[in-house]
Amino acid sequence: MDAATTVFLSLGLAADAFAVAVSSGLAIKHMKVNKALKIALFFGGFQAVMPIIGWLAGLSFSSWITPIDHWIAFGLLSFIGGKMIYESLQSKECEKKFNPLDTGTLITLSVATSLDALAVGIGFAVLKTSIGPVVSAIGFITFLVVFAGVFIGHKCGDLFGNKIEFLGGVILIIIGTNTLFSHLTEGASVISH
Repeated sequence: MDAATTVFLSLGLAADAFAVAVSSGLAIKHMKVNKALKIALFFGGFQAVMPIIGWLAGLSFSSWITPIDHWIAFGLLSFIGGKMIYESLQSKECEKKFNPLDTGTLITLSVATSLDALAVGIGFAVLKTSIGPVVSAIGFITFLVVFAGVFIGHKCGDLFGNKIEFLGGVILIIIGTNTLFSHLTEGASVISH
């Protein structure tokens, strides 16, 4: 795989992670570099590891994950997005706000946004692609994009105030819905042909 293809593939896989990073940045009140680094390491790490898992699993795993990966991503992102929306509508005294730095939340979001990378890894196994350089690029580019996205989201949060968490939740639900819709319409177009 040539360098340009690798970069474009990496940027494509990082798009959902970037949107989630912006949402995470919206929820962070006191931004520090180490907070953005933690989020970027989780997303970059998962985006690098998931293609390896897919590659190792190969074709036998493909028949199991491909039919449901979009449902998993939709469910995880919709759950967290709905939780963010719910918490944004509650009074500050009553509710603990969405914490994008919570390890459990980071793992959930990282898995949800890296399922496409898992499928790409399965494709690498089918095509007998050397994955070392590709997964390094995917992880590194995702890390950079997410790191920048957290700061962009944080700046937007300062501009728009406390209710921006609502927008972050909506963004997560839109990403999940878009993932589900694109996979379902691809399936429908395959069936109609």
